[in-house]
Amino acid sequence: MILAGDIGGTKTNLALYEWTTGRVEPVREDSFHSADYKALEDIIDEFLSAPLPKPVTEGALEEEPVDPSSEVTAEAVEVAPEPIKLTAACFGVAGPVIDNRCRTTNLPWFIDGATLAERFAIPHVRLLNDLEATAHGLLHLTPDEVVVLNAGSPPKKKQALALIAAGTGLGECFLYWDGVRYRPMPSEGGHTDFAPNSDSEIELLRHLRGSYLHVSYERIVSGPGLHAIYEYVRDTKKNEPTWLAEKIKVGNPAAEIAEAGLKGQAEIATQALDLFASVYGAEAGNLALKALTLDGVYVAGGIAPKLLKKLQDGSFMRGFTNKGRYKRLMSQIPVKVVMNDKTALLGAASVAAQLTPSPTL
Repeated sequence: MILAGDIGGTKTNLALYEWTTGRVEPVREDSFHSADYKALEDIIDEFLSAPLPKPVTEGALEEEPVDPSSEVTAEAVEVAPEPIKLTAACFGVAGPVIDNRCRTTNLPWFIDGATLAERFAIPHVRLLNDLEATAHGLLHLTPDEVVVLNAGSPPKKKQALALIAAGTGLGECFLYWDGVRYRPMPSEGGHTDFAPNSDSEIELLRHLRGSYLHVSYERIVSGPGLHAIYEYVRDTKKNEPTWLAEKIKVGNPAAEIAEAGLKGQAEIATQALDLFASVYGAEAGNLALKALTLDGVYVAGGIAPKLLKKLQDGSFMRGFTNKGRYKRLMSQIPVKVVMNDKTALLGAASVAAQLTPSPTL
């Protein structure tokens, strides 16, 4: 049995797999609100303490009636669940992983692979940057788990792929072709300096510099970033409806803004989404240029599937291809949205499966 995890600033997903050679469905899976826990170890403890689901065998779909004359009944017996024996574990973590350790970017956690291995008696534990885990997961997706924004015309000889994912933060990653397979290469590119590309974006940068000494792409292309864009539009256009201000105050700001914008309920929300999608596309294009990822760019993370309608209206691709003399080259790069929100978990599971030594015959 292997354990896989996707450790994000908002939620932590864990799953158990009986993975041997190819993609399989998890034996058990659960999600936890990350901020409710002091450490990853507490979440793993809670997850592993729950019993595994019993396998359903043919002919056992109906429970057998309990004989009331029997001396032993179900109520009289309490069987403690057997401890789960893990052979390997892999966790995708939102933050830089160095020497199998990570101080998370959006959580006050320090995660050490060796500590986890000792604590839970796991022979092999590996930490990956969360986007590196997602990159591994890309290699196991089926065609129906992605939506094409730009078909492009990739070269016949394989080159490289790029991955960008906005959620609580902004993650970026490259995958290079080694002659046999794609190999992910982690990055913290989401924290690079934001480069405005229009008068409106220049004003947005000035607005954000009033709150931050360093304005990165993550300050804009993320859930909190969408809220920051909205506040910029609100402060400059003075067009915030009272009803939306109240919903944002009591709800999830990014979700409320996105809903109002997608439904066309408030011009301010529509303007915020336009700017968000344009900057998102521009940074995806920057990423493609830096590694010349002619094989394609994947847009993953929690936000893209929810804003798919917006990403499909052309504003994202205009930002992506707006690279001056390189516009034609950019239009040839395939761009796809990842719809499977468990891709990072899938990638972590695939890596954990490789950590387990193959049985000798």
